[in-house]
Amino acid sequence: MKYAPKEVLDGLKEFDSATVFNAVVANMGGSQGGTELEAKGGIPMNYTGPEMQCLLPELGPVVGYVVTAEMTTNDTDSEAIGWSEWYEAINNVAGPVISVIKDVDTRPGRGACLGDGMANMTKRLGVAGFVVDGSVRDLAGIKEAGVPTWGTGRVPGHGVFNLVRVNSTLTVARMRVSPGEIIVADGDGCARIPADQDAADVLGHAREIREHESKVFAGYRDPSFSYEAWKASR
Repeated sequence: MKYAPKEVLDGLKEFDSATVFNAVVANMGGSQGGTELEAKGGIPMNYTGPEMQCLLPELGPVVGYVVTAEMTTNDTDSEAIGWSEWYEAINNVAGPVISVIKDVDTRPGRGACLGDGMANMTKRLGVAGFVVDGSVRDLAGIKEAGVPTWGTGRVPGHGVFNLVRVNSTLTVARMRVSPGEIIVADGDGCARIPADQDAADVLGHAREIREHESKVFAGYRDPSFSYEAWKASR
């Protein structure tokens, strides 16, 4: 796994997920919207869809390295592996972890694949946040544990609960993500920095975007702003 300097991760925490997405696109050589790169198939879906909700906004944003896990919540015939494989994968990351979990049950979301016991345990191993393509329960307990969480649903229970795979590439809420990549998650959702991009370069673009936008927004707020003057400046 390629690690970014701590100061780079700390710097990324100063930016919202939308700015990080724009910075990733800029780092790929595209405009902030990325339309021309999307049209050429050059920009993968680097952010989650609207089904992925920030469940504990009061805990704030989070930045971390991806460790993935696939679980089933009701299928009795799923081939389970030991939970220690997930714990080991988390513990082996020398930095904050975002645990990306996908419910691969035949009825995904019917049972919870994250609860407060898991949150308390894995926080001690380095988990700074959860991104769950599936349902969550015990949200009050997860809040008490202090682990920011994103999910696609909430339920009170689970069934036969099996871990079936660790650290594979996944699609969660329409975002493709691989182990070791960096995710920035906030109230809008989650944006990823692909493995082939240098996080320091993305941070640099984010700072440029913020500087540019601050000047643009200052112009909008100027009492002398008028549409005619704006149009003339284009």
